[in-house]
Amino acid sequence: MVSILVLAAGTFAFRFAGPALRTRVVVPDRVEKLMGTAAVVLLVAVAATTALTQDQGAAGIARPLGVLVGGVLAWRKAPFLVAVLAAAATAAGLRLLGVP
Repeated sequence: MVSILVLAAGTFAFRFAGPALRTRVVVPDRVEKLMGTAAVVLLVAVAATTALTQDQGAAGIARPLGVLVGGVLAWRKAPFLVAVLAAAATAAGLRLLGVP
């Protein structure tokens, strides 16, 4: 119970520090661009890890192909729901056909 309270207080402190210190701390433009790029790289790494691995091994080909279909549709600016459903349908269809 104590650890939850400590984590809650720490989270609140971090969230409060942003607006409270925004006028006092000046972050250089280069650092802001770097942080934006780092966030994108982290998101891509998490997506790739999730798409390519399962239970400490390879996930097969159906899931990465589904993710690829969803990514291409998102890149082509398809609605989010269409991209997600197409990715799921691709992976499910391939698995139904026996593709791992």
